[in-house]
Amino acid sequence: MSRVPLRHSLVTRLLVTSVLIAVAAIAATAWLAVSTATRAISQEQGQSLTDDKGVYDMLLGYAATHSDWSGAPALIQARAAKLNRRITLTTVDRAVLADSGPGPSLATARPSATVDPLNVDTALTGGAERIDARAAGPFRVPASQRAALQKFAADTLACVHKVGGEGRTVTLPNGRPSVVVSGFDAQNNAAACASKLDYAVTDAEAKSLARLGRLATACAGLPEKYRLGVWPNFSAYYANAQSTTGIQPVAPVTTARINGCIEKSRRVMLQPYVAPPALLFVTDPRSGADQTRFTLSRSNTVRMVTVTGGVLLATILVTVLVGYRLVRPLRALTDAADGHRPVPVSTQDEIGRLARALNDSTRRRDRAEAQRRAMVSDVAHELRTPLTNIRSWLEAAQDDLAPTDAQLLDLLHDEAVLLQHIIDDLTDLAAADAGTLRVHAEPAYLRDVLTQVAESHRAPAQAAGVDLTIEIDGDPVATVDPVRLRQVVGNLVANGIRYTPAGGSVTVSASANRIRVRDTGVGIAPEDLPRIFDRFWRADGSRSRATGGSGLGLAIARKLTEAHGGALTAASTPGEGSTFTIDLP
Repeated sequence: MSRVPLRHSLVTRLLVTSVLIAVAAIAATAWLAVSTATRAISQEQGQSLTDDKGVYDMLLGYAATHSDWSGAPALIQARAAKLNRRITLTTVDRAVLADSGPGPSLATARPSATVDPLNVDTALTGGAERIDARAAGPFRVPASQRAALQKFAADTLACVHKVGGEGRTVTLPNGRPSVVVSGFDAQNNAAACASKLDYAVTDAEAKSLARLGRLATACAGLPEKYRLGVWPNFSAYYANAQSTTGIQPVAPVTTARINGCIEKSRRVMLQPYVAPPALLFVTDPRSGADQTRFTLSRSNTVRMVTVTGGVLLATILVTVLVGYRLVRPLRALTDAADGHRPVPVSTQDEIGRLARALNDSTRRRDRAEAQRRAMVSDVAHELRTPLTNIRSWLEAAQDDLAPTDAQLLDLLHDEAVLLQHIIDDLTDLAAADAGTLRVHAEPAYLRDVLTQVAESHRAPAQAAGVDLTIEIDGDPVATVDPVRLRQVVGNLVANGIRYTPAGGSVTVSASANRIRVRDTGVGIAPEDLPRIFDRFWRADGSRSRATGGSGLGLAIARKLTEAHGGALTAASTPGEGSTFTIDLP
């Protein structure tokens, strides 16, 4: 039987199934671990970043409103106790300004941030301004001058409400009020009202803004006839140094440069009012490293255990289902074998191959059992007739009903010879079935063998009125057992003579390694042709041994031909005759 294709192999299915289950389980577990760990890390990192931002903003606000760090240690101690982290503040040269507790040296550690209100880390603040708004310095409005601004702010808010807008008043870090417009403002009328407050300048602010304008003008390198003016919101305008006819907006070409100069000049003016830059370290108290410490929360732990259990349960379930599906055909095979019945073949793998083999074995067993029963019955029938005849003649002789003369002895001898012939045929078939049938092959001229067969059957042929002839092409030589080959051809010739009516012919021909026995007899029906080599089978069950033979001749002929390594085939047309062909190797 041919090998099972790889795509249908049970081994392939088991391998693919195992790999798929393993991949699914590994992928699910990996996804679970990654997603849970990522979520936990994100949560802890987010919390850590929030804590770091809180510390940074706290110190940034302190630096923007104080000229030194003398009051920072108390703030750091309180925040460190709350966060359970070590908070250290040092100068840019790493000289410690404040430390919440002992720990490893931070000489080579990476700082969490640089606290400088004049150079804000926008990544931590989330804004765009590089100077902290709380660093007011000389631009802070004195308390004595805030009342006028508050009145102007109230008038501005009334203007906003008058044009149908909504807003509210807030106080900026430098003490100035500001109107914030909210709601829908399609034509910017409310924004125009609110912007008026940006141009209201107190006496204290005027001096600081004038100095800022002079510094920015020098920085920008403007012509002498121009000078820069700065509003309280630090937006700039061109002011003609020789005329006061009006205020012109900043030219777009120089806006970026002028804004940079204003920012630079603000730093110069604010420098004496803010604390110097410092390095901030927010670290693990034990390692001194700037790293996130986290543990799985209860919800994440429950989620991991639940999903892991689900993956395990799904893996077990899939494995059981696949195993049951793979074992089910084996159970069907076992039940079929116990019940001695065929099993349906539904797969192309090794199990399907085994099922086909068991079905074939079952059919062969049933066929062998049927043949055995038929053979026992046929053997009993074939032996009963001659034994009955011998017994009848002997009992007749004992009762003096038949003379014990030469004729009686001849009859008894013929019956004994017939018995011996049947036993010899059965012995040959038994040897062929057991694989012990031996042939002694040697080079032989087929003409000599066929001539001997024809001569030995010449008398029966003449008695039956049948013309027996031989036709040999050349002088072929074949490696055969001459005795066994004569037995095979003799059986075929005897059958041809027996089933050919008077006036017919039987022709034996030979060519190379092929022998044909052709007769012009009654022929064989197509439905009977496949069974003519079965033992004890006769096309006409009513035929006696005298007309139908023992039913073993063709079976023995085929076995002997196969023992030579050849093949015996038959072709027949009812009413025209039959042809038996022996193909020798």
